[in-house]
Amino acid sequence: MSYYYECIECGLKVDGERVISKCQRCGDLLEVKYFYDEVEVGEKVWGGRPLSVWRYLELLPISKDARIVSLQEGGTRIHRCERLEKKFGLRRILVKHEGDNPTGSFKDRGMTVAITKSLQEGVKIVACASTGNTSASMAAYAAKAGLKSLVIVPSGKIAAGKLAQSVVHGARIIEVDGNFDDALRLVLMLTEVRKDVQLLNSINPFRIEGQKTLSMEIMEQVELKPNLIILPVGNAGNITAVWKGLREFKLLGLIEEIPRLIGVQAEGAAPIAHAYRTGVFNVEPIANPETVATAIRIGNPANWKRALKAVRESNGAMITVTDKEIIEAQRTLARAEGLFAEPASAATVAALPKLLDAGLVDMSEVALCVATGHGLKDPDAATSTMTPPLKIKPKMSDLEMALRQIEG
Repeated sequence: MSYYYECIECGLKVDGERVISKCQRCGDLLEVKYFYDEVEVGEKVWGGRPLSVWRYLELLPISKDARIVSLQEGGTRIHRCERLEKKFGLRRILVKHEGDNPTGSFKDRGMTVAITKSLQEGVKIVACASTGNTSASMAAYAAKAGLKSLVIVPSGKIAAGKLAQSVVHGARIIEVDGNFDDALRLVLMLTEVRKDVQLLNSINPFRIEGQKTLSMEIMEQVELKPNLIILPVGNAGNITAVWKGLREFKLLGLIEEIPRLIGVQAEGAAPIAHAYRTGVFNVEPIANPETVATAIRIGNPANWKRALKAVRESNGAMITVTDKEIIEAQRTLARAEGLFAEPASAATVAALPKLLDAGLVDMSEVALCVATGHGLKDPDAATSTMTPPLKIKPKMSDLEMALRQIEG
């Protein structure tokens, strides 16, 4: 076996082929670790493989003879945003658009690995709590693998586009009268009493392993390496994964420097940012988180310890943006660069002027924003603030009058 588990709190090391999420000694989360001196990596090993999650098979806890459940995830594009560079005065602004993934979000990276492992273990039912993207991804990959999927969502708190994906892929949907944290608590209780059901939220360590490939791709895709990587933060699995991928690349001599990590939370759902700002080492959950960015509307993030560690050890930061700033950034990104990202993704662009004002980024630096999901995931957020279309009769004179109004 090429990997083992290590507790993020007490350091307990555990061997085991089966998925283990929590430490038996202290109850905290487990992280997958490898025998790095035995791992062969780099261009000589994966040079002939396309840019994708499975390009990095040697750094994933899956055997080479396993049946890989893939929808061709990863290999997402990086866009240089020259008009945003002029607007904000930065040397270079890059956006890695994870909306290119099969179900439209970064969640596919972790799900391909977690579902592959579930299939290998003989699991028949997979389950998750979700604000949308996790459930859409899990349902698609479970369908591909021939597994049943169960999704528990907070009632009225999930975007219609994301819910539609779960439904069309055959997931069974249960709405709970509560928020995401209530839904996650129920799923955890279920998987403790039903051993035939496997949890696929980001506390499943195999999810983190797949998601770390995002940062690995970044460091291979661009010649001018980013000085900072900006990510939206909800349950904090993604910033945890990005930090892990960067650390592994540095440990293995594949990069020289690790970029600073900047986490961005919405003001109405910012328990980690509050802990960072006040300098404490504990997160106070928010009972009723509220934000237009549904993907990060989480008040009790499972990966908060690793998120704080990531920003502190990388000399980064954790900041907040308002809903108004998020919607404005979504519009700016779409109209200036032609990139449609869901509100949580736009939070990274909304963070740029705040980072400049606070002196957390220098104008000579390269900033990379991770757009975690496509804008079609949550179209209501975009259409709710749009200018209503002009209505005319099918006459050329009416069209000319409408054009004069538009041109002002």
